[in-house]
Amino acid sequence: MINAGSTAWVLASAALVMLMTPGLAFFYGGMVRSKSVLNMLMMNFICLGVVSVLWVLYGYSMAFGNDAGLGLVGKFDFAGLTHGVAGTLVGPDSDKIPMLAFVMFQLMFAVITPALISGAIADRTKFLGWTVFVVLWSTIVYFPVAHWVFAFDGFAAEKGGWIANILKAEDFAGGTAVHINAGAAGLALAIILGKRKGWPREPMRPHNLPFVMLGAGLLWFGWFGFNAGSALAANDLAGLAFTNTMVATAAAMLGWLVVEQIRDGKPTTLGAASGAVAGLVAITPACAYVSPIGSIILGLVAGAICALAVGLKYRFGFDDSLDVVGVHLVGGLVGTLLVGLLGTSAYNSASVDGVFYGGGFGQLGKQALAAFAVLIFSFVVTLILGAIIKATIGFRVDAEAEVTGVDEAEHAEGSYDFSTLGGRVGGGLGQHSLGGPGKVGASATGTATKEG
Repeated sequence: MINAGSTAWVLASAALVMLMTPGLAFFYGGMVRSKSVLNMLMMNFICLGVVSVLWVLYGYSMAFGNDAGLGLVGKFDFAGLTHGVAGTLVGPDSDKIPMLAFVMFQLMFAVITPALISGAIADRTKFLGWTVFVVLWSTIVYFPVAHWVFAFDGFAAEKGGWIANILKAEDFAGGTAVHINAGAAGLALAIILGKRKGWPREPMRPHNLPFVMLGAGLLWFGWFGFNAGSALAANDLAGLAFTNTMVATAAAMLGWLVVEQIRDGKPTTLGAASGAVAGLVAITPACAYVSPIGSIILGLVAGAICALAVGLKYRFGFDDSLDVVGVHLVGGLVGTLLVGLLGTSAYNSASVDGVFYGGGFGQLGKQALAAFAVLIFSFVVTLILGAIIKATIGFRVDAEAEVTGVDEAEHAEGSYDFSTLGGRVGGGLGQHSLGGPGKVGASATGTATKEG
């Protein structure tokens, strides 16, 4: 029998996770300069289009089909979702849901993972090169890694992936498959594409911090589906994941702001938003394996470490535009490893006790092996894919397009039209008009112009 409550929760969670991709678009879009905000929004939205089609054609089958051998990738058992899916139920006996509900829930993870990478190469990327990369990376990297981590024996198929079933590392909602995977790929692409013109000498401040806060809020909201929805049932495990997601995120935001206050003398809105996202990243693998107090500890540690880690790009000279490495790679590593320290069976009988609960270092070693296996695989394959795209169709816009604006060069659009803001006294703006004769105005692409 279908459990109607669990089915409704998984479908609602899928919708919540889908909302995270537009939320990420606003989060990233507010952090770039005004002349490339549309390009950043499109780099995120195109993932919804491309990955959704690939998922139906073969992505779900590669991730959750019967293992082809060694726990590395699934066979094409469910290709095209033409057989073995409709009418099939998955999940525990009392909480079974239709397989198509599970298919759509996992699709949203597949969509947002390549979208996360886009922040590392903001302000300088060809849209065509990016779109081709999403196709190749999803196929060669994400779908197999999702099989490693999420495909449990006997769930959607008889045999699953090596991390879930052989290594038995604990990753409840994707600290390895999503965040470490995307963070390592972001580092590789930042190296392949090179630095933005003028970085790090010229200031490249966020153009719209309210966008950043809006995006962070949407991500926080959607993440309850990401984590609590991964219970695949409306049960106590979903409640635990929901609780831990909330408190870890709150603690991480505080941890980041404390670092800013001590280091810089002032807490910032960008820091609050980034700290919250760092907490969401870190709690993702651990949300059903730690206690609420453990989640607070995890969040504080993750927020502080990620606040410090974003400076690594200046030390090592790679231009990770929007701190994908510092937040997603480092945050994913922190959360995945801390499961081996803070994990407890007191709240989840399936959890292995970590070092702090008398469980020894065995689980910590498994967590480390899973984390670094995904990191190395994603980094190396992404380097190869990025180099191929760069050498063939091109991956980076030319210097002139980068200076004048990626939006105009790649999409023939500008994000803000200031031409309608002119006027005289009584016209709304009064004497403070923009672009009038003899005034310094702003073009549609946000660049200063001198008229008259």
